[in-house]
Amino acid sequence: MRLFTTSGKLKQVLRGSAMGLVAAFALASCSGPGTGTHAAAPAAAKAAKVTATKEPEAEAGPRRLRLMTQEQYLNTLAYVFGPDIKPETHFAPVQRTDGLLANGTARAGVTDSQLELFQKTAALVAGMVVKPERRDFLIMCKPADEKAADKACAGKFLADIGRLLYRQPMKPAKVNELVEQASVSADKLKDFYAGLAVAIEAMLVSPNVLYIAETSEPDPKRPGHLRLDAYSLASRLSFFLWNAAPDDAMLKAADSGEILTDKGKARIVNMMLASPRLETGMRAFFDDMFAFDDFNNLAKDPMVYPSFTGVTTGDAREQTLRTVIDQLITKNKDYRDLYTTRETYMSPSLAALYRLPSTRTWAPYEFPADSPRSGLLTQISFLAVHSHPGRSSATLRGKALREVLLCQPVPRPPANVDFSIVENPNSNYKTARDRINAHRTNPVCAGCHKITDPMGLALENFDGAGRFRENEKGNPIDASGSLDGVEFKDAVGLGKALHDHPALTSCLVKRVFAYGTGGASKSDETLKWVNARFTEQGYRLPDLLRTITLSHAFGEVSSDAPAQAPVKSASADAAATTPAK
Repeated sequence: MRLFTTSGKLKQVLRGSAMGLVAAFALASCSGPGTGTHAAAPAAAKAAKVTATKEPEAEAGPRRLRLMTQEQYLNTLAYVFGPDIKPETHFAPVQRTDGLLANGTARAGVTDSQLELFQKTAALVAGMVVKPERRDFLIMCKPADEKAADKACAGKFLADIGRLLYRQPMKPAKVNELVEQASVSADKLKDFYAGLAVAIEAMLVSPNVLYIAETSEPDPKRPGHLRLDAYSLASRLSFFLWNAAPDDAMLKAADSGEILTDKGKARIVNMMLASPRLETGMRAFFDDMFAFDDFNNLAKDPMVYPSFTGVTTGDAREQTLRTVIDQLITKNKDYRDLYTTRETYMSPSLAALYRLPSTRTWAPYEFPADSPRSGLLTQISFLAVHSHPGRSSATLRGKALREVLLCQPVPRPPANVDFSIVENPNSNYKTARDRINAHRTNPVCAGCHKITDPMGLALENFDGAGRFRENEKGNPIDASGSLDGVEFKDAVGLGKALHDHPALTSCLVKRVFAYGTGGASKSDETLKWVNARFTEQGYRLPDLLRTITLSHAFGEVSSDAPAQAPVKSASADAAATTPAK
């Protein structure tokens, strides 16, 4: 941004824009509720086995109006302008809804401070794009005079990038409006590229770019039903599977209408599932599902856990995501095996906590058969996040297992509950099991703890930083437990019990469907049907993604939907960069 503010002229050009943008974003918010280098598994590109079960008729969900997430915004910028466009920006957090932050984006508004952040980020990106070292390969035309406006060159460039940013072809009137902004600014600043940057900034702060607004049309194949139009379907697919706006190939399929045909949609979905970009999309999904945003506020007592550092925090998150992608995408394995596999990845900082020989960099690692570690529940990410700063917590871990992995909400404790027994590690009770058993003598507490503690206690062989231990202050740890009638003696047994629990897979189906469509399904029958297909297909994630995206339920919408786009957004685009008079 400093590129255009040293003279103060651009500040004058942008003066008076804030009120127009505030109005547009306020209306929008009231209208409705790292790419990897591996090759995708060949099986991911193959069509799933056809089942005789027919998709049930069900009530369709609404069209969605969602604020783009920070990752989606950055991923889209990287696709449109190149991977070296990496502005420092921090979108405001959204409220987790029905277990997913992605669902909360449908309720996200924009405050004045957030709006200011969007505008600063847009200005920074615009400055990056037109820098001399980038303009030659990003802007595929040359102005007749670099010190004056060139409407032909500006029009070609803005129409090309606008199609990708707005996720559909730009109307001529809109292109002309942006070209006029670029031209007026170029003449005023006596710099073609500075004027072009003004128009780019206007596009990047447009509500039609930052908000994913879906539109619908009658479905000719299903009279009486509505479906997403071609461009909305392309966006829903792309933000779901790739966590970014649609690329040129998808938009071409929307232009031709191919994406609305059964054959065309299947081709596009198979192409997306075979792409390395699927890793980006699924990393985003599992990061959301596992509530890894909790890592942003994770802190451990350095006196108790001196080896747990900020680097450890980032690596613990990364370890689990690498494991998930390797198992489910690269190797196309059974989802349930995530909770029993001994295969993972190890970094130098994690090796210290796992008490393993140090590695020079990230490397595949497999725990031996007699290791107490097996599956995601015994990885640092789960164990450390669901603990207190200075000690472990069987209750937090059991609660997370219920809510995150089984979709079974645990009631919050009453406000007047006395936690002194479990919070005092220096009490007369020797182990966490003893303290919890004493706490459960309170009948107010017993009900909830009954559904969390028997699983959480099976993880007591791991302290609050995830390090293995056999004793707690010299007292042997009893790690036996049970999960809904299935008993086990340790964390390995807990992983096996979870592997076989029917709610594990049905919970994943529920979360994936909600993440892909922007909200929970209105139909239990649809989820049952998807879960049955998931079972038939051996619990493979690519097959689940294919089933959901090719279903009627994925693209069908109801009429009781929010407005398709903020009505003032077009004028706001202009207001954002109209020169002051």
